[in-house]
Amino acid sequence: MENASDLYIRTFTFWPHLSDKEKELANTGTHPIRYAKGTQVHRGPFDCIGVLLVKTGQLRVYTLSEDGRDVTLYRLFPGDVGILSASCTLDAVTFDVYIDAEEDTDVLRTDAPVFNKLVQQNIYVKAYAYETAARRLSEMLWKLQEILFLSADRRLALFLVEELEKTGSREIRLTHEQIAKYMGSAREVVSRLVKYFAQEGYVQPGRGRLTILDPDALRELAGNPREA
Repeated sequence: MENASDLYIRTFTFWPHLSDKEKELANTGTHPIRYAKGTQVHRGPFDCIGVLLVKTGQLRVYTLSEDGRDVTLYRLFPGDVGILSASCTLDAVTFDVYIDAEEDTDVLRTDAPVFNKLVQQNIYVKAYAYETAARRLSEMLWKLQEILFLSADRRLALFLVEELEKTGSREIRLTHEQIAKYMGSAREVVSRLVKYFAQEGYVQPGRGRLTILDPDALRELAGNPREA
């Protein structure tokens, strides 16, 4: 697979510790895939597709309740690695997630049987896999803590600050419905808070976007969620 080795070398810390045969196995079992916007990439307990390395686009990782409500756990952007789509290869990880393509998204996917073989053969791959999974599970725990214990206005302020820091732009190109989905809230709640934030001079609403006017005020409102 063209350029797979280059991407792996830049992204996966275990690459220098693979044998030549293991590198060949990783290259053979890794494929470029494009997911169209709206595609369900991973179907929770019904799938174990492998490890995803995002090249372009965006993936949303979420969980589903018994009544069908979904909660966004985190999103994957270019350069991020999706490890929980290969949770069947990790004996100690049993958390099932769903993954959708939020945009047209290009990934490199290492198939689950190939990654499982690498995990079983190479301690560096196993260490990387469990460390990455632990980091993601920690993110999920903080996300659920935010939903349970932070007020809606703090959560929206925190979300906007994180988007600002992530993109480097004060213009957040998301609809109220998208923001609500990523926050684990309702669109009506987000719309009400955006109106309040606009009155306070924090943001300026627009069609399909929000412009942050006072990031310092949002940071002050968001505070430190770990102290909540």
